[in-house]
Amino acid sequence: MTSKLVHLARRASVVLLAGGLLVAAGGPAGADVPEFWGGSQSEPVDPWHAVWLLVGIPLLLFVVITAIVIIPGVVKGERFTPGGQATADQWFGGPSSGTAALPAPDSDDSQAGGASGRW
Repeated sequence: MTSKLVHLARRASVVLLAGGLLVAAGGPAGADVPEFWGGSQSEPVDPWHAVWLLVGIPLLLFVVITAIVIIPGVVKGERFTPGGQATADQWFGGPSSGTAALPAPDSDDSQAGGASGRW
């Protein structure tokens, strides 16, 4: 039991020491504000500009990406209803007639027909 306690104490001390070194090494930066930023007399940020930048632009990107994903399906006539029928298995980029368009194996050594179940 004591060996487990010693092992746990050793592990905790290593983790705490490593964390302490990281915090100590990452102290405040010694750099000054660049001169072309205007020094300490910088202009205040308009709150509406900050809201637009931090909320509006990400929301706009979300809407655009959602539209890019949803619109092709809507144009094809697919329905997006929660709890609707489960879609059949889909093969993206495969033949439109499904597996019937695949060539059957010609012989036992043929590579046609997909994966085999031989072990």
